[in-house]
Amino acid sequence: MNTKRSIFNISQMTKSILFTLAVVIGINLHAQDFYDLNTIQTIEITFAQSNWDQLLDAAYSSTGDYIMAQSISINGEVFDSVGVKYKGNSTYQANQTKNPFHIELDTYKDHIYEAYTDIKLSNVAKDPSFLREVLSYQILRQYMDAPLSNYANVYVNGTLIGLYSNSEAVSKKFVKDRFGSKNNTFVKCNPPDGAGPGSSDLPNLAYLGQDSSNYYDAYELKSDAGWNELIHLCDTLANNVTDIEDILDVDRVLWMLAFDNVLVNLDSYIGGFAQNYYLYRDDNKRFVPVVWDLNESFGQFAQTGSGNLNTTTQKKKMSHLLNLNDTDYPLVQKLLNVPMYKRMYLAHFKTILLENFDNNSYYTTAQSLQSLIDAAVQADGNKFFSYNNFISNLTTDITTGGGPGAGTTPGITNLMNGRNSYLLAQSDFTQTEPSIANIALSDTMPLINSTLVISASIANENAVYLGYRTEKNLPFERVQMYDDGAHNDGAANDGTYAVELSITDIFLQYYIYAENAAAGMFSPKRAEYEYHSITATYTTQSGDVVINEFMASNSATAADQDEEYDDWIELFNNGSSSIYLSGYYLSDDSSDLMKWTFPAGTSIAANGYLIIWADNDESQTGLHANFKLSASGETILLVNSAGVIVDQVSYLSQTTDVAYARLPNGTGSFQTNGPTFEANNELVNEIMMVVSEQPEIKLSPNPVSDSFTIEIESQNNPTEVLIYDLRGVLQFRETIYQQYTIDCSQWAKGMYVVRVGNSFVKLIVG
Repeated sequence: MNTKRSIFNISQMTKSILFTLAVVIGINLHAQDFYDLNTIQTIEITFAQSNWDQLLDAAYSSTGDYIMAQSISINGEVFDSVGVKYKGNSTYQANQTKNPFHIELDTYKDHIYEAYTDIKLSNVAKDPSFLREVLSYQILRQYMDAPLSNYANVYVNGTLIGLYSNSEAVSKKFVKDRFGSKNNTFVKCNPPDGAGPGSSDLPNLAYLGQDSSNYYDAYELKSDAGWNELIHLCDTLANNVTDIEDILDVDRVLWMLAFDNVLVNLDSYIGGFAQNYYLYRDDNKRFVPVVWDLNESFGQFAQTGSGNLNTTTQKKKMSHLLNLNDTDYPLVQKLLNVPMYKRMYLAHFKTILLENFDNNSYYTTAQSLQSLIDAAVQADGNKFFSYNNFISNLTTDITTGGGPGAGTTPGITNLMNGRNSYLLAQSDFTQTEPSIANIALSDTMPLINSTLVISASIANENAVYLGYRTEKNLPFERVQMYDDGAHNDGAANDGTYAVELSITDIFLQYYIYAENAAAGMFSPKRAEYEYHSITATYTTQSGDVVINEFMASNSATAADQDEEYDDWIELFNNGSSSIYLSGYYLSDDSSDLMKWTFPAGTSIAANGYLIIWADNDESQTGLHANFKLSASGETILLVNSAGVIVDQVSYLSQTTDVAYARLPNGTGSFQTNGPTFEANNELVNEIMMVVSEQPEIKLSPNPVSDSFTIEIESQNNPTEVLIYDLRGVLQFRETIYQQYTIDCSQWAKGMYVVRVGNSFVKLIVG
């Protein structure tokens, strides 16, 4: 074997999680075309009934159920039998033509369009500019995970209903894409019956005791369970805020609060109804907020909870610490009274101002959107405002009467240019901030299991911290950096701060936060949503990792975590130490060696096995390649980070539920073999497995789901029965006579081997 030091593409850079989602996790980039900011979508709904509007109104006011549309066409692609209903609270009215829609492609059939099944269409009932929702989401996505959003022309039975804003649903698909799971506690923080004047049941996270029924009128649970987790969050926020980071992504909450305040988005947590956000409890047991429903941002909504801001001048001068001491807003009151959190909030707040409003970049984006939709707005005969209102409301206040959007709507630039000037003149934003410069690494290519020193030049600081993690969805761990001369930081008090870290994984993501008594500063400024990145190196032995076994036609041998019998590939590490596979590839195409990339952090233990499901379904949890194996024959290739083929195997036609494996295990040539899923390939010889039925042993039923009976013919004496799984683990052992019933309801799905003396039978549990 040739020893070599494998070097990945090493860089120190600022990395957006949105980019990581698109590239590392492998979201299909084409799927985002449906939310392309530069394209107006075309959605055509066809109902068999001419009274479709009456049917939708009736369903909205009674059951809330979907009405079946005969078909839906999205940009020319047609789907039959699709669920449609009206949505919205204050933007829906039975007597108006242009109501908001919720389209669910998979209500009746398993339809999907570019990875999406839910389509949320808002009718722009409260926004003369047609810009508020789409522009606000574009700003928000720079700082936290938020829905994609653009525009769509909507037709029903051939008639144009109008131009809608088209925003991604905050669904289980959304949280799976962004946070890596979808089955945890998921709460929609809106009253199920809607909020309105006089509402007292608000999703403000106030602690109402341990009885879950006290929370039913303020929150809507989107998961099967989770009330206890929500109550624990409220309890901790009220009574033990020092532990809040264990159960809440505080940094993301601070971004949410800052965004809502900067944009005077008062139909939100900081406004009169404390609503319009979701909470998802990720796999780290922390709630993560997701903002939604931005149609009344930029000052369209006036209620603050403590009164109304009725004029644009009042909204320009709305306090950046709104609700700071109001116990009805515990996210604000409890968090911003923690000095560090307040300074972090102010840093995020100022970043949003400087990156969008002080440099006027938001106006450039708004002009571009306005130009894009100009003709569509003119063609919209059901819009709630005039075309002149649309043109002028980007800059000028509009006063209208009647309909959902009646009243005065601030001109977006009139509001935000004045607000930017007002806020940046406040003392919280004129204080001297820490500066962070000259970030340096002791080794730009650190080895796994080595110690790395990260240092930076910091000025105007009282304390400095490093936040770091080794995987995208893990929480950042915050540790202190020192300027004491004892942490590889040079001389004490020389302005250079440093920290030592043990490098335990191939990737390290980090940011630096510095603060003084009045202000905080992050590097990068969009942290924690963006971060600096280090890619480590490691020493490995060429040839240690091999393709060890595979199955190209799996009907019953082994099931993945979703109980699907898919093709699989098994790798084996012949070496004496773990090997990181980050940067390695699997492929079934010699012209595309980098077809599927192993996820960051993937490793294989010494003398260990690793299963990759070849099912072309990367949306599933675990290792799922973006290709399937051909049972008629092809080539499988394992490729390292330099694009060099480490191992490959070519094969001909395969038999269902029969494996092709190296014998001897890990080193031999490939042979047809009984499957030894994630186990030594020679195990099959040890248990003398045969896949044909033995006439003297009968299993009924087989395949089986709950229990089966084993019957041994021509046997009058007690006989020992042993049942193994494919790893060679003994699942059952008992001495029986001629007949015996065995409960297998708790066994994992897959193939088992039943041994009676020297006879063997294949058992399928599924």
